Amino acid sequence: MMKFKDMNGGEVTLSFKENAFEKSARHVLVICKYQGKWLLTKHRVRGLEFPGGKVEKGETLEDAALREVMEETGAALGRLVSIGEYQVSDKEGSFVKRIFYGEAEKVELKDDYLETVGPVLVSGDLLVERMKDEYSFIMKDDVIKHSLEFLREKL
Repeated sequence: MMKFKDMNGGEVTLSFKENAFEKSARHVLVICKYQGKWLLTKHRVRGLEFPGGKVEKGETLEDAALREVMEETGAALGRLVSIGEYQVSDKEGSFVKRIFYGEAEKVELKDDYLETVGPVLVSGDLLVERMKDEYSFIMKDDVIKHSLEFLREKL
């Protein structure tokens, strides 16, 4: 397990295993690719980031991951693999988020992407690109850095 602080001062513990924490994951983050490019979404407030969100009642983590990607990017995933989890703890409490890697089979344009403005495809080294101003604070977090490095080694 790796431990570090996020940009908001929260304590983050990252593990590339499932069910690594006492608390169950109730959020998902999906690192996506489509046709060899990174598939992100543009959050209306935060900026560019990978899709993700909360698990709804009756959903599995996998169901939530597929739904969030579809809602925020219009993409249907053909491949979805769990790669790990992380826990964030701060003065308000803690939560656990499951990290998935997904490969989209197709991306369809939609009229509404809920809290985002839809899909954005990015080429190149996301470890460098993610530090630009248009990216969400979530993308600048070490969870993304370590997850991208993990995927680089495993894929």
